[in-house]
Amino acid sequence: MTPSIKRSFKRTARCPTRLFEVFWEPRMPSPNDSERRKARDAALRTQDEMIGTHIAEALRSGELQTAPSFGKPMPQAEGWDETPAELRLPFKILKNASVMPPEIELFHRRAALRRKLAEVASDEERTALRQRLSELEQFIALRLESMRVTGKL
Repeated sequence: MTPSIKRSFKRTARCPTRLFEVFWEPRMPSPNDSERRKARDAALRTQDEMIGTHIAEALRSGELQTAPSFGKPMPQAEGWDETPAELRLPFKILKNASVMPPEIELFHRRAALRRKLAEVASDEERTALRQRLSELEQFIALRLESMRVTGKL
């Protein structure tokens, strides 16, 4: 049991069937917490300053200007345009954490079907791919709508 939790073993007047009540006491910050926070903030400031000075030196020396991408916008990630706007930031955070949500796989399948549809020459294959693409898009729409309704979006 942590020291910040107190348990009382009494019956309450409002709820006689309830045997236990748990009261949470807020943890008071100790002087060590303040000192640790100040040290961490100072370390972050010095790290930010070091990064800033390194970038400034690279700008002065012309090292950044020689990069082929200098002054150009960053390239968009694959599938950025296919991803709905309200899901782009959460998916980017998950991607940076190396976590792939199942919806991403659905978007990849949709993009692959669209590529195949553009490459197919025969009408039979084209109608079959259109049918599969339509079903997948309906599934994606239903899944996203259920996420919006349940608030998991």
